[in-house]
Amino acid sequence: MTEFVFRPHVAVIGGGPAGLAAAEVLSAHGCGVSVVEQMPTMGRKLLMAGRGGLNLTHSEPADAFAARYGAARPMMERALQAFTPQDMVKWAGELGQPCFTGSSGRIFPRAMKASPLLRAWLARLAARGVRLLTRHRWEGWDADGRLRVSGPGGPVCWRVNATVLALGGASWARLGSDGAWRERLLGLNVDVSPFAPANCGFVTGWRDAFTSRFAGTPLRGIALTLDKGDTVRGEAVVTGMGIEGGAVYALSAAIRDRIARNGQALVHIDLRPALDVAEIATRIARVRSRESLSNTLRKALRLPPVAVALLREGEGGPPARDPAALARLVKAVPVMLRAPAPLDRAISVAGGIAWPGLDEHFMLRALPGVFAAGEMLDWEAPTGGYLLQGCIATGRMAGQGAWEWLRDSQRGRYPSAP
Repeated sequence: MTEFVFRPHVAVIGGGPAGLAAAEVLSAHGCGVSVVEQMPTMGRKLLMAGRGGLNLTHSEPADAFAARYGAARPMMERALQAFTPQDMVKWAGELGQPCFTGSSGRIFPRAMKASPLLRAWLARLAARGVRLLTRHRWEGWDADGRLRVSGPGGPVCWRVNATVLALGGASWARLGSDGAWRERLLGLNVDVSPFAPANCGFVTGWRDAFTSRFAGTPLRGIALTLDKGDTVRGEAVVTGMGIEGGAVYALSAAIRDRIARNGQALVHIDLRPALDVAEIATRIARVRSRESLSNTLRKALRLPPVAVALLREGEGGPPARDPAALARLVKAVPVMLRAPAPLDRAISVAGGIAWPGLDEHFMLRALPGVFAAGEMLDWEAPTGGYLLQGCIATGRMAGQGAWEWLRDSQRGRYPSAP
């Protein structure tokens, strides 16, 4: 008797980290896999992330790591336990990209870029027979339940056995994450929360003269505090509309929610967090009184021109020259944030497919045989390795879920890849 070989065909929609991770798991189980990507190349957002060194994951303890996902922790933790940060390091090493842990606990490939890892990853998938289809766009399903895909040769309909959606969120549309899928899924009774910017900058009330002069200028070694509550040390950058950067991103979810409730959010910037008010006042008092404000602050505290100008913005004019008053201002420059920067400028997004609409294997309850992963899901996390870990872990979870659903159901005959 000839043994039946179970080889279903699965379509993965989206060629970013989550989609490629799903394809990797499915192909390892022997599935025929076609990855559909609307852009000319795979992994464009991954390559963009690589410009900053490709922060793959973080070395902090598992409980603290999982807590970074906030309200989404219960479902995200399932994926993180199945593919841990240690698994990420091992996986990268197997692709020829050994990793190291930086002083901040962040983990990077030694090459400090994404292109070698992405090339090795795509080569592994191709060697397993995964079809990598670029310039192909998913258009939903036809009346018979077939996938509708438009490509260079025109529209086609595919009969597949399962589908993994990994279409990204709604930031950086030029890299492929345009969020156009949201209305399509809403029309199919899938609950999708509205998108909101995450890890984003904010619009301030600063004068045009300040932002036009200092746009792109970093504020290094600062501490940012939201309403005298949570404080984060790091860097920020002045933009043409306000402020962004690592310290801002770390508080962006809380700031965004505060603006949604109150219409604005007050933060304070500590320009010299390593010094207390008394020490700063003493250093200022040592400088000759006839020096200009800029020279006084440069000599006493080594404040750059952007920081001195920021003090003027915080006061709405020239600050008081009294050492004690000036020291208090240096430690807490008020900045009123009016609105998040536009969604497409955000590093990531909140919102997406609501968790109650997914089962424990990341299958859409409203669409049996359809799974979802990555930034399509309603989760957010700070920068620092949590975003990429979350995308790859959920992609692998969705891929594994699709395989288990196919294995356990085995409904009818499984056609070969189209």
